[in-house]
Amino acid sequence: MSLNTFIIIPSRIGSTRLINKPLVDISGKSLIQRVYENALLTSTKVYIATDSVIIKEHIKPLTSDVILTSPNHISGTDRVYEAAEKLELEDDALIINLQGDEPFMPIEVVNGLIETYKKNTSQIVTAAHRITKRSLITDPNCVKAIIDDQSCAVDFLRNIDYVDGTQYYQHIGIYGYSMAILRKLIELKPTPNEIERKLEQLRFLDNGFKIHISKFDINIPPGIDTKDDVQSAIKYINNED
Repeated sequence: MSLNTFIIIPSRIGSTRLINKPLVDISGKSLIQRVYENALLTSTKVYIATDSVIIKEHIKPLTSDVILTSPNHISGTDRVYEAAEKLELEDDALIINLQGDEPFMPIEVVNGLIETYKKNTSQIVTAAHRITKRSLITDPNCVKAIIDDQSCAVDFLRNIDYVDGTQYYQHIGIYGYSMAILRKLIELKPTPNEIERKLEQLRFLDNGFKIHISKFDINIPPGIDTKDDVQSAIKYINNED
């Protein structure tokens, strides 16, 4: 099965926890530059969907594949959809929604997600990796995925009780779905679960969409949400962890 696959990176300028987050310097490169360059290792069809002319001008020396989107989107999914519409993607095109704050996404995760999509009937595919640090399990910034025996998502939680001997998985900020499914997803209204936990993927679960989770045992540095995350990323690049 040959898939017409596109990677779209939503990137907004208005983060509240980390001001101008896409432009934050991480060892000589901005966050959005690192995400984009890393994505190019997997595909040549990589686009940045942003609400900011500043981001577009910043990344201009690297690529012209930047799509300006509305500043009024309430989620990255909505931003990805507007970009996909402007690209005139066909219904069966596979869209990889790679979050704009994930600079260290391994190639094997992206490729694994594409293979998972090919082999399963799930409408949405995403990924998670094993958590080995107890501090991450109890960290509300670390989103935990509850997964059933068929590798489908049951729930996503920020806060969870630690139970010794239990295997926990951290959700990774990447999704795959067809253009046809994406069109259905953006028509959904936020659910109480999503609003309470600030997790958009709960909207999909609450509306009956099946999410298949590819599980990985590799260590993936967390995404960038805070100043502490930036420092952790710098340490990771410098092999200090």
